[in-house]
Amino acid sequence: MSDQLRRRSVTIAGHRTSVSLEDPFWDQLKLIASNRNVSIAQIVAEVDKTRQSNLSSALRVHVLQELHKRLPSEPAGT
Repeated sequence: MSDQLRRRSVTIAGHRTSVSLEDPFWDQLKLIASNRNVSIAQIVAEVDKTRQSNLSSALRVHVLQELHKRLPSEPAGT
């Protein structure tokens, strides 16, 4: 895997835009989309509706939040 930025085009609300992310983030977005049986473009559109930062940053945060959901809960008091 590369940490180089990859630019990909997606369609959001009927118009094309490009998003730059590192390969590990694209890989996780693909996995998230596959697990939910939706396209990457649908994930991007969902994130776009609620973002308060630039789209690339919002997608990185989304991926981290999704990964965090998969982690086992920490015991109380730790």
